[in-house]
Amino acid sequence: VQLQASGGGLVQAGGSLRLSCAASGRAFNVIAWFRQAPGKEREFVARISWSDSSTYYADSVKGRFTISRDNAQTTVFLQMNSLKPEDMAVYYCAAGTRGSSYYTSYNYWGQGTQVTVSS
Repeated sequence: VQLQASGGGLVQAGGSLRLSCAASGRAFNVIAWFRQAPGKEREFVARISWSDSSTYYADSVKGRFTISRDNAQTTVFLQMNSLKPEDMAVYYCAAGTRGSSYYTSYNYWGQGTQVTVSS
């Protein structure tokens, strides 16, 4: 499985960004987004099941972020609205075989994309 994350950038607080994660290979059932800010642990953001498109979000992003997928292209998106300075981090997509909010449950990782939110 190979994952390619893209879409990060600089945005003002209150703005929006859409991240993409292009996945190749099919040895996974779940794709998730995590983020890591400097000096902090990697934090779960959202995940989507490949079998039924069910989704799950961290409380900190619920109602602001939306995870979705494009079946034809095997791409997962993270639409991020109403961004806050505390959302600023490197965002990683990850693939695994079961749904989990723990980064240790995911076997495959993309390279990360920086999201910077200015106040």
